[in-house]
Amino acid sequence: MSKSAPSQQDFNIVIVGQQGRLAYEALLFVASLRHTSPDFTGRILVAEPQPGPLWQNDPSIKDPEIRAALESLGAEIIPFETKHFGSSYPYGNKIEMLSALPKGVPFVFFDTDTLITDDITTVPFDFDRPTASLRRTNTWPTPQLYGPQYSGLWKSLYDKFGLDFESSLDQSQPDEYWQRYLYFNAGFFFYRCPHEFGALFLKYALAIRDTPPVELCAQSFDPWLDQVALPLVIHALGGGRDTLPRGLIDGTVSCHYRLLPLLYARESDLAVDVLETVTAPNKLKKVLKGYEPIKRMVYQGRGRKARALFDQDNLPRKEQAIRNRLKSNGYWMR
Repeated sequence: MSKSAPSQQDFNIVIVGQQGRLAYEALLFVASLRHTSPDFTGRILVAEPQPGPLWQNDPSIKDPEIRAALESLGAEIIPFETKHFGSSYPYGNKIEMLSALPKGVPFVFFDTDTLITDDITTVPFDFDRPTASLRRTNTWPTPQLYGPQYSGLWKSLYDKFGLDFESSLDQSQPDEYWQRYLYFNAGFFFYRCPHEFGALFLKYALAIRDTPPVELCAQSFDPWLDQVALPLVIHALGGGRDTLPRGLIDGTVSCHYRLLPLLYARESDLAVDVLETVTAPNKLKKVLKGYEPIKRMVYQGRGRKARALFDQDNLPRKEQAIRNRLKSNGYWMR
């Protein structure tokens, strides 16, 4: 008798849903997940910041049709309180919401401007060894002419938190080249317990914001604070660059598109097909067309026209050049 296959590991998927663009993106994300991953049995959690003194406006999802559409797809809207960031640094949502998730249950966080393009259950997440997105550029830090360079800047943070700097380095990269240093895009990350990860993330982010090492006096933390703290958290918890096979997340299984014009301009045919497939049902179309970029780019066909401006196998090297071409042809929306 053949041995039965091991049961799929249980984990939750979480995104942040907020009034405006993020609410519509959350609906696209959940629809794509349900379409491509019918065997996913974990909970889909939409973490929703609640109004409070740190928000200039109510950040919760007020549109009842969006809430109903999310729930019809099996997503659960989970409220969380904002105690440290809010309007002054909305990226802090991905830090503060972790304490509202089920304790001790592995989680994968994604930014809402992501599509799931293949079966998420095929990804071999090692929840004891966290990582995050390597689809990033050298956005932080910015070494100054007479100040510390990459090594001095990053080492000051590792020293501040009592972490071993040398073991975080990619020794295959040259000294003072930005990819030698542990740095991620915070578009996804995962771990075995959201409370453990979140407590460390919050501790590091607040300490960097409020009492940064003197070496960082000329560095900006807005909007990079989450991406400055994240590699320290991952390193402290025993993770690193290579705990996932390459080519799955930010590859065949997920697409972090950022904005719809950029999706049409530079992402794969698969990502475009998934987007247009999951937005087709009339039940969702009725809700999604309330967001102008989806209405124009998807339903009015402007996205396909924008895509025709580019050779996806020979894209401009810099994102700014892609943006400029979209703008000059009237296809830029956000």
